[in-house]
Amino acid sequence: MNRCPECDAEIDLDEDEVEEGEILSCPECDVELEVVQVHPVHLNVISEEDEDDDEEEEEAKEKKAEVEEEEDE
Repeated sequence: MNRCPECDAEIDLDEDEVEEGEILSCPECDVELEVVQVHPVHLNVISEEDEDDDEEEEEAKEKKAEVEEEEDE
């Protein structure tokens, strides 16, 4: 039996039914969880801050590419 790292609710997962990298939701608190290990199953919370950081990084890369393009012209 696994537990949600956020709210400690029991989550019934079978090692053979999940894959590493799979995204699940906690049935109690609805937080998104990533399967980071399968044998045994280990879950990590996917925080909205991480998603925001990824988006900000992507935007910064795009802006840098645009500036470099303009400099080349």
